[in-house]
Formats: sequence, C-alpha cells, structure tokens
Amino acid sequence: MLPTVRAILDLAVLRDAAPAILGGDGALDTPVRWVHVSEILDLTGLLSGGELVLTTGLELEKEPGVAASYIRSLEQAGAAGLIVELVGQRNRSLAALRTAARTAKLPVIVLEHRVRFVQITETVHRMIVAEQLERVERARDVHEAFTVLSLESAGTQQVVEQAAAMIGAPVVLEDLQHLVLAYSARNLATTELLDDWERRSRTTPSPAQAHGSARRAGPEEWLQLPVGVRRQLWGRLVVPVALDDDEMAAMVLERAAQTLAINRLAERDKRELSQQAQAGLLNALRQPRGLSEAEALARAASLGLKRSPYYVPVVFRTALPAGQVPDSHGGAGLPARLPAAAQGDPLAGQEEERKLLDLLARAIKSTASSALTASIQSGSLGMILALPARQLEDATLQRLTDALAAHAGDAPPVWTIGVGRYRASLLEAAAGIDEAAHVAETAATLHESRRPFYRATDVRLRGLLALLRNDPRAQQFAESELAGLLEAEAQGREGLLELLGKYLESGGNKAALARNGYLSRPTLYARLAKLEELLAVDLDDAESRTSLHVALLLHRLRGQ
Repeated sequence: MLPTVRAILDLAVLRDAAPAILGGDGALDTPVRWVHVSEILDLTGLLSGGELVLTTGLELEKEPGVAASYIRSLEQAGAAGLIVELVGQRNRSLAALRTAARTAKLPVIVLEHRVRFVQITETVHRMIVAEQLERVERARDVHEAFTVLSLESAGTQQVVEQAAAMIGAPVVLEDLQHLVLAYSARNLATTELLDDWERRSRTTPSPAQAHGSARRAGPEEWLQLPVGVRRQLWGRLVVPVALDDDEMAAMVLERAAQTLAINRLAERDKRELSQQAQAGLLNALRQPRGLSEAEALARAASLGLKRSPYYVPVVFRTALPAGQVPDSHGGAGLPARLPAAAQGDPLAGQEEERKLLDLLARAIKSTASSALTASIQSGSLGMILALPARQLEDATLQRLTDALAAHAGDAPPVWTIGVGRYRASLLEAAAGIDEAAHVAETAATLHESRRPFYRATDVRLRGLLALLRNDPRAQQFAESELAGLLEAEAQGREGLLELLGKYLESGGNKAALARNGYLSRPTLYARLAKLEELLAVDLDDAESRTSLHVALLLHRLRGQ
C-alpha cells in the first residue's frame, strides 16, 4: 500500500526534526501519492490529489492571516497533508497555523528543526516507487498464475483455491441463486464460512457496477465480483471477510472471474466440437459410400467408442415434431411436459437437444460405457452403444437409463428411447438407427405404462400403422370405416370416438366397460347401439372390431 502521513512522520529524517501535529490528526492514515515542495501560497491547479506538501513557511511569515485560506485551498485540492518547517522565532506563523489547524481536515505538522527536503522527497518517492514496483510484480504474478490456469482449463475449485491463496482470505463462488458452487475456507472452518450462507448472501446484493469491477457491497461489506460474459452472468465471487488491501484482492478476483468465464466457454466449445465430430461420423456410418468396417471402427475408436463384440443402435426422441399433439388418451408414454420443440420453438428445441446430449455424455461416463451420440434430426438423438456381450444388452441399457434419470435430477424425463437390434458390425448397427428412430417415434404415441426403453416388439401393429399413416390409401380406409362417427362429432356429438376406443380396448366386454365407465348396462347398450347405427356394422363381429380398431389407431396417429 502507499505510505501514509503517519508512516512518513515515523521516518528518522522527520523524527529528528521534532514534528508537532497542530491539527487533522484524524487523517494521519491518508495515503501519500507524491511529495510536493512549494513556497507559494496559491497551489490551485498545481496539485492533483494525494500530495504531501512541504514548505518553509516564509511566505506565511509575511502574511500570517492567509494561513486559514491556504489550508482550505490544500484541502480542496485533495492534498494528503502539510508539513511546515518553522525554525527560529517564527511566532506569528506558528500562531496563525495553530489557529487555522484547529478546524483543518488534513494533517498540519510543523518542524522545529531544519531538515533537508530533498532527503524527505527521495525517501518517500523511493517508498512509493517500491510499492508501485511491488504491485506491478504482484500483478504480473497474478496474471501469469491465472493465465496458466486458463491454458490448462483448470477446474472451478482449482481457480477458487488459487484466488484464495493469493488474497490470503476465504473465497466463495456462488451461482445466481446464491448456492455455493466452490469455495476455499483458508483459515476459517467450513462450518463458520458457509453457515446460513444463502440468507447471508441474499442480504448482500450485487452492487450496481460495470462488469469486471470488484467492490464492497451490502450490510456485511463483502468484496464481490460477478462472473460471466456481459449479460450472460452465471455466478459471483465473494470474499466474505475484511481485508487489508482491497485493491489487490479486487485485482485477483477480476483475473479469477475472467479465468472461470474463459474456462467455462472453452469447456462448452470443447463439448460442441466433440458433438460435431460425432455427428459427422454417425452420418458417415449411416451412409457409408465405400467406408469399410475397419475404417469405421478406427474412426469411431478415435472418438472414444471402444471396440466391442456387439453394437446397439439407440434413438432418444426428445419431442414431437412442431405442430403435433398427444392423442385423445393423453399418452402416458409422452413426457408430462412437452419440450419446447414440441411447441414449435426450434431454437429452444435445439437447447433441449444440447441438454440431453450433455446428460447422455455424463451418464455414459458414469456407467463406464462408450458410445457415439449425435443429433440425427430435429427432436431425435441417435446413439451407437458398445455392448461387451449379448447377454448384457438389457443390463447395459438399464444402467444407462438409470444414470440418465439420475443426472437429470428432479426434472421429469422428456425423452422416449427406441432400441434397434444389436449387431456385430458397426456399420450394420448404424444402419439400424432408422429402425430405432421408428420405434422411438411410435413409442411416444403409446398410452400404456411408460417403459425405460422400447424395441420393435413393443410397438407391433401401432409401429406398422405409424409407417402407413400418411399413405392416402390408409387415410381413405380410416375415414371410410369411421365416417359415421366423424360426421356426428363434426355436428357436435362429442365422445363417440372415445367410447368406441374404450369398447375396442375392452375386447368387446360390455360388462367390464360398464364397470370401468361407471355406466348402467342399459345406458351402455343404448350408446353402443347408436354406435352400430352410425357405423352400420355389428360390433359383436370380431372382424368388424379389428377393422375399426385399425382405423381408429390410424386416425389417432394422423392427429399427432
């Protein structure tokens, strides 16, 4: 820190001159930026603040009455203090200074013995320059230390610990909800540092400040600095104790915040580059065009896919295509909350996919498995999962889905998983991505109890109809079979299609349908008779029920 007026008065050269403080002793700890020697009484425009003014006071001896205005002018200019050399019989000057100094805010000191001003200036300036050089060296050390942490992509905890070591005090990194992401307690116990942290931190609001400038704020006067890039702030660095040197600590916090922001951006870029590389390879594997199995294995291994006896194609469907909605049954197999992509927001849908890719990366790592994962189309992520043995397929998939759910935390699952047939060839497994995608898409429409993952055997007839639903002939068949009910519902008679669906799902068991629907048998029979009349079929006929069931499934699939 810069030398203070008190520290300068303690120098031997000044102690020998018998200094006497006439006033302003409450400002003796004011830092001195420079020493200025002047005999003129008007220093307006010559001082810039923080100077210690030295004078022999000879001009004051001529005009003692200007002592008060002289001292006021120094205060207005921001001077750190005034030292006057009064040697000999200088009673007039001493009396004027004593009177003026009673109300002075800056220290006013008189020296009884002669002193070499040049010796004072040399000594003080040497102290100031030494302090500045020390700060430059410390700033260089701080810069070099955090530059290395940036180049090494150091972890958050390592950056926080480095900051705490350089400041010599505890440092806490919290998120925008005041939850602690990382900390270094230094000489405090962890329990003391983090006790009731969220409440204490909330009472210490972020100060209104330009980003990148650390300052103290709040009732506990914590030194703090936001972390992030411009408007994308995501955290705050806090020093929750008093410090001797706020300026140095602020510099360390600023470099630490920059390192944290840079490393987070670099980590995100690294993940995105890895995802782009995997997407390129997965696309190449699905459309080989002369790519050999050996080359495919070599390229996949370079991206982390271990060579294994078997590979399983898997597709994670994150949302329904824009504009589609669940069927009239509500679709228990669908997410409880449709992702943004299902609501027609492509940018938000891409964010959902990125989040799922990150979740998958962590889940795969936690299960010690290896896989290639990439977006294959809007709302769908494809994966080729390495399988150590055929018998481990279900166990491996279950571990993956459990880990995925665990990493998702409290957020409800927003994906449906389709699994293709395992293959011994990587290229054949990649070709099975289409089958897995079809299974995932169809499984998203099922209204049965939700399963961790689905295979082709789980979607069966609905899977075939999902492939045919856009065929004009299939559409014509469904409309022809259900024409009577569709016309009636168009005229405002709702619930007919729902009643038909429940009847068909009950296998034609009228008694069971009456119990489940809380209807009396006469009421139910009357309604079913009306269905037969509108459809012009006999609902007791097994073939008619089958035909109607297929038509109803097609109708519902088209509405999704």
